Amino acid sequence: MAETLIRVEELAKEYRMGSTTVPALCGVSLDIAVGEFVAVMGPSGSGKSTFMNLLGCLDHPSGGRYWLGGEEVSRLTGDELARVRNRKVGFVFQHFNLLARTSAHDNVALPLLYSAMLPEDRYQHAAQRLAQVGLADRLDHHPAQLSGGQQQRVAIARALVNNPQLVLADEPTGALDSRTSVEIMALLQQLNREGITIVLVTHEYDVAHFAKRIISFRDGRIIEDMSNAANDAAALLK
Repeated sequence: MAETLIRVEELAKEYRMGSTTVPALCGVSLDIAVGEFVAVMGPSGSGKSTFMNLLGCLDHPSGGRYWLGGEEVSRLTGDELARVRNRKVGFVFQHFNLLARTSAHDNVALPLLYSAMLPEDRYQHAAQRLAQVGLADRLDHHPAQLSGGQQQRVAIARALVNNPQLVLADEPTGALDSRTSVEIMALLQQLNREGITIVLVTHEYDVAHFAKRIISFRDGRIIEDMSNAANDAAALLK
């Protein structure tokens, strides 16, 4: 049986809007194993983004419990959550979030500034991650010199540079055309085959279909959790 990476029990999140309490997540319970590729789906307001923020230790739950890699993180302070994010979680966003005046190499190496690595080791490790995503020949290019798909590859390399236990991808194809989207999904599938655990948040079924498991949210609750025989994204590029 695969080791459990994520465990949540009755996870809940409420927001205050004036005198009104708005429930965004309502008692969600699930496990995600090491090495899974999971897509979290749902329309706007379904709770999927709130769930991702909690998984990524970007927010505190209002109730319930959350374990990441065996460590209960649902009761940690803000500084402790920041430590967990830096060590255990890599993020990929829809709009890449790259520094415009900084090379691909420096963008990827940036999270390592908080590590104990020597500068030469940081840059070597960043170069290895860029090579892993197919950009070994683009180290010195700035974001404006790269296509949208290449910028997302840089963002993925940056997410991997700290060797995280979990990669969270929030609408990673939302700013890309259809063919480039398939290329990025093929890359995520390949990284998953290499053992990286990925949780992908999307509202597009065509994107979710590349994951091995699809979890659907509505009104802050899970309405479906199903295994999926994922398409081979790389085959669609031929």
